[in-house]
Amino acid sequence: MSRQTAVVLAAGEGTRLRPLTHNRPKPMLPAANRPILEHVLDALVETGVDEIVLVVGYKRDRVQNHFGPTYRNRPITYVRQDKQLGSGHALHKAEDTVSGSMLVVNGDTLIDPTIVADVSETFEDGDAAATLAVLDGPDPHEYGAVAVDGTTVTDLVEKPDAGDYRLINAGVYAFEQEIFDVIDSTPRSRGELALTESLGRLLAEQPVTAAETDGVWVDATYPWDLLELSREVLQSGVTALPERTQSVWIADSASVHDTATVQGPAVIGPDSEIGPGAVIGPTVALGRNVTVGANATVGRSVLDDDTRVGPGATLLDVVTGQDVRVGAGSVVPGGPGPVEVGEEIFQDRPLGALLADRVHAEGGVTVDPGTLVGPNATLRTGVTVSENVPADVEVRR
Repeated sequence: MSRQTAVVLAAGEGTRLRPLTHNRPKPMLPAANRPILEHVLDALVETGVDEIVLVVGYKRDRVQNHFGPTYRNRPITYVRQDKQLGSGHALHKAEDTVSGSMLVVNGDTLIDPTIVADVSETFEDGDAAATLAVLDGPDPHEYGAVAVDGTTVTDLVEKPDAGDYRLINAGVYAFEQEIFDVIDSTPRSRGELALTESLGRLLAEQPVTAAETDGVWVDATYPWDLLELSREVLQSGVTALPERTQSVWIADSASVHDTATVQGPAVIGPDSEIGPGAVIGPTVALGRNVTVGANATVGRSVLDDDTRVGPGATLLDVVTGQDVRVGAGSVVPGGPGPVEVGEEIFQDRPLGALLADRVHAEGGVTVDPGTLVGPNATLRTGVTVSENVPADVEVRR
């Protein structure tokens, strides 16, 4: 197989990650201090991919403006999926840009080079029409199961009964060109077409192999998953920044006061500033141009670009969007807590709060565990927030 071309499916919104995805697609959400999609492209480049096809759709400008025409000297071709009609439909949009065999990966799931290499090598060593990565560990009931006989895939099960299966589909594939014909012949379900539907038709007619892998794989489905993504990245190491002390990575342009404490694992991004007496970590990722004021505490959190944390504030188990303001003395005491996502409530999730883009929390604000605050919301001085706050809302005492 030629591994020169990889198609990356990055068109989805990520509705269960609202309100963070009001303004950007799921692949551009942070895994530590970089977008998920950057980590995916790194995995491809490091396993020999020379050309990248990015299928973009929802808020596609956020992807295209960030990456431009190349990534790490690999050319990027952008393909538009104007309506999100499923992963199979997204891949089919790339047909005219691909010749021969290809890798196909999801752009919104953290993977490492091991998974990509295992799929490529298994595909090259066999004569199957397709190969997919399978993992033993994540809950098949949550992610969907793969049944295998030896190394041959026999079935894909979307909602398996608990305990009946051990392997999940990791969403990393190698295909021959004929996958496009299979997609063409696959009936749509409620107007959408999942790639797994076409894969199921393919394995009914031709052999499909499974590459069982132990590489890093973390899917961000819900807001608290972004904290797990960050933990995984920090455990693996942040090679793009200098390691100042063990498991503490600080950009050269960042400023950390001599009396501040940074407990690893932690990463502090470019142009960020940590004030006197502040405590950062463990398991904290700060993006670009983040400010943490004097005597503030940030633990087990992901603070995205341009976030400002005022003096004496305490943030635990927090995910912020970009350009968030948290005033002096404000407190997010940390999870676990109940998190309402859409019409469903998830109990005891490890989330202190999610503050979406441009949230402004004034001084002395308290946010109860599990709270989601929508973009452009304002929390006035001294309020206690105990339920989700919609976008553009002002909360007063």
